[in-house]
Amino acid sequence: MGRAGPAPHAKGTTMAGNDLGSLLGGLLGGGQQGGSSGAGGGGNILAALLGALMSKGGASGGNPLSGLLEGLNKAGLVDQAQSWVGTGENKEVTGEQVQQALPDDALRQAAEEAGVSPEQAANEIAQVLPQAVDKLTPEGQVPSGSLEDLIRQQQL
Repeated sequence: MGRAGPAPHAKGTTMAGNDLGSLLGGLLGGGQQGGSSGAGGGGNILAALLGALMSKGGASGGNPLSGLLEGLNKAGLVDQAQSWVGTGENKEVTGEQVQQALPDDALRQAAEEAGVSPEQAANEIAQVLPQAVDKLTPEGQVPSGSLEDLIRQQQL
């Protein structure tokens, strides 16, 4: 018997990222027709990003959504982030703003997992982030609990 080859799922966040991606895609209406890459693609990149933030320890209390919002606030995107969490209209954000707000290594990791450039990943995240945060914060505040639990609660 020879040495065993590498495990099929060598990346630690791949399986969790795929699950999170499908949950986010469903939450964002990934089954809808239209759009350049559809909400599912952006949902998968956002899931990869949240997984990267969690693995880097950038999530307070195990909730990467809190860490992500904290980063946006620090980058001067307080109005946008608050509009998504709050119950009013969601303000838009650009890919460039997303790039400035996120840790480079987390964005790069998410882009690699999705097979796109960091710029493209930031642009897709900018498209889905307002709606995702809005749906994950129905009470006008970031709920506690794991991200998977939050998403599942919103899909009931």
